[in-house]
Amino acid sequence: MSHPAVVAIDGPAGAGKSTISRRVAERLGFLYIDTGAMYRCVALAASRGGLNLDDEAAVTGLAESVRIHFSARCKEVFLDGEDVTQAIREPRVSDAASRVSKVPGVRQAMVEEQRRIASGEPVVMEGRDIGTVVFPQAQVKIFLTAEPMERARRRALEMEAKGLSADVDEIARQIEERDYRDANRSDSPMVQAPDAVRLDTSNLSLDEVEQAILGIAADKLKISVEGVR
Repeated sequence: MSHPAVVAIDGPAGAGKSTISRRVAERLGFLYIDTGAMYRCVALAASRGGLNLDDEAAVTGLAESVRIHFSARCKEVFLDGEDVTQAIREPRVSDAASRVSKVPGVRQAMVEEQRRIASGEPVVMEGRDIGTVVFPQAQVKIFLTAEPMERARRRALEMEAKGLSADVDEIARQIEERDYRDANRSDSPMVQAPDAVRLDTSNLSLDEVEQAILGIAADKLKISVEGVR
């Protein structure tokens, strides 16, 4: 039996993966899975529990024990039954998520869960290593990126829209540090898959990015998508 279709959208922090992946999933009628939110949940739980993020055994044990689930279309994220949709987007959690995601045991626990979720229906899955590690056999692979300051500006606007304070320069610093850690970690580093299509969204609107990805998906999956030639 062939595996359900997977659209893998990878890229660095602030590139717009979550927003565009959700839109693409809705247009295709696929389930949207925000893998970054899963690592953020582990980071939030570790922070609340006062765990040392350098204690790999403790953080791995936590990742294996927490319960993470998404509401329909992944609009809300729940950690052990609590809605943490807003809490996991705070800057301190973003930084911690990058650190816990380097722990091999944490990644294994999350990858197993991601594969389980995607085993039953077509998905649009976004993260850092979907097309290289989680689903190297994905039929559609996109590497979404943008200039660092543009990513920082977008993240700041996103935070402000949610009533959170945002310092663009500080966010830019955090993004640069996270890019370095994600690209240089020994386990599943963030790299563009050889067969992924790279899209620089710095000067593109959301609609333009959405249309581009839908066009690629339609071609790769041999399907017709309304409104896409």
